[in-house]
Amino acid sequence: MLVRLLYASRAAEPVTHVVIDSILAQSRAHNPELGITGILCWGGEMFMQVLEGGRTEVNQLYNRIAGDARHRDLVLLHYEEAAERRFAGWTMGQVNLAKINPSIVLKYSERPTLDPHAVSGCASMALLEELIATASIIGRAG
Repeated sequence: MLVRLLYASRAAEPVTHVVIDSILAQSRAHNPELGITGILCWGGEMFMQVLEGGRTEVNQLYNRIAGDARHRDLVLLHYEEAAERRFAGWTMGQVNLAKINPSIVLKYSERPTLDPHAVSGCASMALLEELIATASIIGRAG
């Protein structure tokens, strides 16, 4: 059974490119063998990530992320069974929200900075859909 999970968290430590590169390298190394695809968004101290794949694999990965000391204030925003993948093109794509037009974020939020804790899971998923449509996601294909 294919599922899609969206969560948000705050960084426990300042987010540097070293931290992001480490997360992406781990994801890209392990996700293909697990059949997991998705994207990672970050901006300021905020993370937002979509994971897609088999229910067991996605749930196990989310539980590992929940125990990862790099995250705090982890919140599940959206979880659904899926007929098909929306993020199939990425073993783990990435979006640096500091580099996108703030008006895109503002369309789905009260402020032009990402705070998925302050908006609905549906609004966060709609933002990600728009980032796909505007080719804002970068990274290696699966």
